Amino acid sequence: MLKQVRRTAQTLHEEEDGAAMTEYAIVVAGIAVVAIVAVQQLGQAIIGVFTDIVSALTAV
Repeated sequence: MLKQVRRTAQTLHEEEDGAAMTEYAIVVAGIAVVAIVAVQQLGQAIIGVFTDIVSALTAV
């Protein structure tokens, strides 16, 4: 009986490896999307700062 439970548990554990990899891939994809959006927003902010600096320097 104990051997059967152990085999069943091992089988379930082996079958979860593919699901775990899929879950990790989804998490990594989500993090990548958030990072891309953050970098785009940061880029726009930096462009605004440099535009203000150029405007201030040309006004002098």
